[in-house]
Amino acid sequence: MKTRFALVLALSLSATVYAEDTPADVWKAKCKSCHGEDGKAKTKMGEKEKIPDFTNADWQKKHSDEVIKDNITNGSKENAKMKAFKDKLTPEQIDALVKYIRGLSAPAK
Repeated sequence: MKTRFALVLALSLSATVYAEDTPADVWKAKCKSCHGEDGKAKTKMGEKEKIPDFTNADWQKKHSDEVIKDNITNGSKENAKMKAFKDKLTPEQIDALVKYIRGLSAPAK
């Protein structure tokens, strides 16, 4: 019984910590390896898969929040390497990532 309680407690604590990750933490853990720290996709995988530069103003204009959210949630229809995160991230984390991606936009010139 004590072992079961300890396991439940440990899982509860780890879920709590995970749920409290900042969007930047989630980005670093789940997105950075392909999309890069800055969202420009200047990574091996980014270049190999021709991942778009999220800081590009044209890309930002062409992709609604709903499209970005759908790609994170369900994976990309355009690139099979971009898998769904609906089972790995909470809806709140996905919404926060959409805002984070919007924040990557390069300032207008």
